Amino acid sequence: MAFLIDSSILIAYERAQKSPGALLLRLGDHPVAIAAITASEILHGVHRADSRERRAVRNKFVETLLAAVPVLPYTLDVARVHAELWADLEARGEPIKVHDALIAATSLAHSLILLTSDRRHFQRVRNLEIEVW
Repeated sequence: MAFLIDSSILIAYERAQKSPGALLLRLGDHPVAIAAITASEILHGVHRADSRERRAVRNKFVETLLAAVPVLPYTLDVARVHAELWADLEARGEPIKVHDALIAATSLAHSLILLTSDRRHFQRVRNLEIEVW
């Protein structure tokens, strides 16, 4: 099994003051990656920190994670999957957040299991395999 890690998992680990290493240890030898939009989301969290100290803690977590986990870019293949799932969700009247749709498309395009704590949105995406923590 190979996993794409959603930002919801990363944010939970950072808030619980657990290291990215603790997450990777829990995943064992399974290959993991994050989507480029997930990198943007967690970097955004660094910039939104309410104090210098909090920013330093978040920055250390994020930079440690980014050094250890591959970041999958938004490619034409991902764009094609994204366009199809976006249209499908709209046609069914079940849209999800833009970033979530990009994460789901990345997961589908790379045939990865999405590791998330957000079942509500991601379960709407057809053929997306998710593991909820």
